[in-house]
Amino acid sequence: MQRRVRRDPGEAKRLILQAAEQLLADGGLGAVQVRAVAAKVGVTDAAVNHHFGGRDQLLAALLKHGGARVRQRIGQVVQGWISADADIGELVQALAEIYADGYAELALALHQSGWRDQGSGMLDEVVDALHERITARARQRHRPLPDRRRTQLTVAALHQALAMEPIVGRQFRRSAGLTGPSQQDTADTLTWWRDLVNHMLDP
Repeated sequence: MQRRVRRDPGEAKRLILQAAEQLLADGGLGAVQVRAVAAKVGVTDAAVNHHFGGRDQLLAALLKHGGARVRQRIGQVVQGWISADADIGELVQALAEIYADGYAELALALHQSGWRDQGSGMLDEVVDALHERITARARQRHRPLPDRRRTQLTVAALHQALAMEPIVGRQFRRSAGLTGPSQQDTADTLTWWRDLVNHMLDP
């Protein structure tokens, strides 16, 4: 019989979330079960429940964990914008990769169950960086200064579309007669969003 290892509570939570995240990416939301997570980490079901209080709480913690990953990845992208023009393509790709790993399904399922994240401003860094860029260009071209709210709405619309892409993207494209290979249509959609946001923010 394999001996179970006692771990620091913080380390145990990190490993549990890591295992849950991997199960989510590999098998979707249905694969994230307390027993499967426990087996992957090498702890008991009770240990997972002790740290998170049950599957629902584990899923909520996993979604917050995904949000932290988004912030970290976006921070890396924004840092690259300090020394060069903002590349909307990097932002689009970063968000698309996160939600393609199962977080879109998780976010939707939790929302439908009544869970709400009361936080805000996850993409504030992006809004700030983009708004600074388009404001500087407006000044250079002696144009009226842009409205920050317009930048916020643009970033929010992009985030909403990319979050729902893995779930309903193909169905909505089919409604417009787009029935090509899913992978190619998704790639074309991401390119379209990149071009559209570039135009909206810097016409």
